[in-house]
Parts: sequence; C-alpha cells; structure tokens
Amino acid sequence: MSEPILDHIDSVDEELEVESNYKPPPEKTIEQILEADKEDESLKKYKETLLGEAKAGGVIVDPNDPRKVIVKKLALCVTDRPDMELDLTGDLTQLKKQTFVIKEGVSYKIRIDFVVQREIVHGLKYLQKTYRLGVPEVTVDKMTHMVGSYPPKTEIQSYTTSAEDAPSGVMARGSYTVNSLFTDDDRNEHLKWEWSFDIKKDWRE
Repeated sequence: MSEPILDHIDSVDEELEVESNYKPPPEKTIEQILEADKEDESLKKYKETLLGEAKAGGVIVDPNDPRKVIVKKLALCVTDRPDMELDLTGDLTQLKKQTFVIKEGVSYKIRIDFVVQREIVHGLKYLQKTYRLGVPEVTVDKMTHMVGSYPPKTEIQSYTTSAEDAPSGVMARGSYTVNSLFTDDDRNEHLKWEWSFDIKKDWRE
C-alpha cells in the first residue's frame, strides 16, 4: 500500500531542509523595506517601482482566501508542444485521474503559476519527490527549487524550473507519481498536491 501523501511530503521537506545550507534572511514588511535607505532617492524610487501597488496598503485578490500565496496552476512545458497543465484551484484529489504522457528522453520544464496577496512572501520554494509505481514503490528523484521572494500583485506570477531530461529506455517506461509542495522560508505550506505521469516510447502511445 502506498504511503499517505502527507507522509511523502513531510519526508521530502525534512530531507531537503537537512541537505541545504541556505539560511533565510530576516522577514521584512513592505513598510520596513521602504523605510530602509530612504535617503537614497534612486534606491527609494527603484523599490517603489519594484513593489508597485503593494506599497499602497496591500493587494487583496481574493478577500475570502486568507492565504498570502494562492497556487493556481502547474504546467509541464516541452519545446514545440502545447503545455500540459494541471488546475490547482479545485479538488486536488481529482488530479490523479489526469495523467500526463511524456516521451522518453525529452527535455521539459515545470512552471508554477501563483498569486501573492496581502503581504510580501519571503523565500518561496518548490519541493518535489517522484515515485516509480510498482511493488513496492521506488523513489527515483527528489528536488528543491528556490523560487524567491515576491511582492503582492493582482497579476499572476510564475516560476519556471531549469530543464530536466525524462528518463529513457525500456526500463524507464512506466507510471510515476509526484508529490509536490509549495512552501517558504517560514515553512508555511501554501499548497501540497499529488499528480502523475507516464513515460512512454512516443507521444502517441
């Protein structure tokens, strides 16, 4: 029997935190950022431009959602092919019914679309752990991506990972499950979800 997704994600988070020497900077509010170095006029203008509408007292995209980060979509991006997308705003338990097909050996990237509201979010991270389905399940890959710090905006913001190569060969073909977590320096869990893909010899299979 597969382990619960929460156990998978917790272990991903713990393992990657142990391996990283990254130390998050102290969290600052919009007001603190604007106050720092305010005697430097050019820097002040730069920060005001960077923060945009956030400095006007907060951006609230969805007043019914208390989260600072609302994760909207995950996309698998392959050059010269339409993006394969997962809607992350609905019932996450239904995602396992939507399986991506990836041609073996192809180079792909993962894009995460999200909205930041209310306050600046510091040190966003995307964690991922991939399992090969079978008896028993086998962990084949785990990764962490430092997404960065973002101000609140009404527009959707995106992060795209560096390119990864899908495994190839007869032994690599099969079904895989991925446990994903979007978190930050303070270990706030903005979203965790499970999705799946199949590695096949060709796109048409």
